[in-house]
Amino acid sequence: MPRSAPLPYRPRRATATALLLVAALTGPVLPGAAAGERPAQGGGGGGSERELRGALAELVAAPGGPPGAIAVLTRDGVPRVYRAGTADTESGRPPRPDDHMRIASAAKAFSGAVALSLVDRGALGLDDTLGQRLPHLPEAWHAVTLRQLLQHTSGLPDYSRSERFQAIVRADPRHRFVSRRLLEFAAPELLFPPGSRYGYSNSDNIAVALMAEQATGRRYEDLLRELVYRPLDLRDTSLPSGFRLPRPFLHGYATAPGEAPEDVSEAISASGAWASGGIVSTPADLGAFIGGYAGPALLSPRTRHAQRRFVPGASEPAGPGRNAAGLGVFRYETRCGTVLGHTGNTPGYTQFAAATPDGRRTVTVSVTSQVTLDPALLARLRATEERFVCALLEDGHGGGHGPDGGYGDPAA
Repeated sequence: MPRSAPLPYRPRRATATALLLVAALTGPVLPGAAAGERPAQGGGGGGSERELRGALAELVAAPGGPPGAIAVLTRDGVPRVYRAGTADTESGRPPRPDDHMRIASAAKAFSGAVALSLVDRGALGLDDTLGQRLPHLPEAWHAVTLRQLLQHTSGLPDYSRSERFQAIVRADPRHRFVSRRLLEFAAPELLFPPGSRYGYSNSDNIAVALMAEQATGRRYEDLLRELVYRPLDLRDTSLPSGFRLPRPFLHGYATAPGEAPEDVSEAISASGAWASGGIVSTPADLGAFIGGYAGPALLSPRTRHAQRRFVPGASEPAGPGRNAAGLGVFRYETRCGTVLGHTGNTPGYTQFAAATPDGRRTVTVSVTSQVTLDPALLARLRATEERFVCALLEDGHGGGHGPDGGYGDPAA
């Protein structure tokens, strides 16, 4: 007897529906998340081991908080793991560094790693335009450069915010999109002249991946394996096209105060995010990646210099402290020093990954709900992330200081 196709996923309550449809790939921009926000004030570092674990426990215990949280601090290859709550409300087991999870927009850093590796190899140029590489895209987009796409200064409208795209997700959250045609959902007009200002858009990283494919004649998934996974020995990272997660995995939940968490781990198809947010990884692999990408492992000094020319702009969700946007990476200037990294959020998951500029110290904070839907919870998460950054830098080494973080140059 032929196996029947799985039925479309239907969340059981309105909270989950809003989470899936309104914030399928990115959360709403919330008050206090501006790039120019002053870093949180306060002295000292992140606190003792007990205080760090307590900060995660308080996050999990907050009204509508995530059922689980895990943070991994790594110095010179030696990890310290902090966790609270559970990876799975049914089994009650704790989160582990080798649990798979959706990394959401932290996947944009991976597309940055692919593109900048190709720049190092001469296959792409930062000033290559969409008109040169992908002339079939709308003519109004043709002057947009790879540099602008990586820095979110392109002006490309966000395909994931189009009514047509969201109507498909509303009808079937597990719909399998043709990932290489996602830009067809975006309006053909630019939102602003290229390079004139910052504007975060999921379309940018789809275009980056398509430029990488055009330049090499190879699939983006293959380029990830060759240029990122293999050099950094990432064994538990992949870019699926369906809704299934590899086992074991951190279960992601829709949460609301006073309501039981709803498991949405496999509620949506990764095909609708692709290079902009579809990657699945683990806390251990994500830390290894951000250390390699922020540090010297993947890129030449010249390309790293270009990567670290920053403009005002916050990741989504905003990371701790003052945010600024580089090429496929963000600068987070906290009260204790500066790190480079990326954040992400998607139904069931919120991510933060950062490293010192030498790549020798990394921190990841992963929680099992989309906390961006609750401003108070997001503020608590950002404060917790800053505590872990401070713990990473507490002996005064590795983090940059000063207006440009002690490395790279702000954009003129």
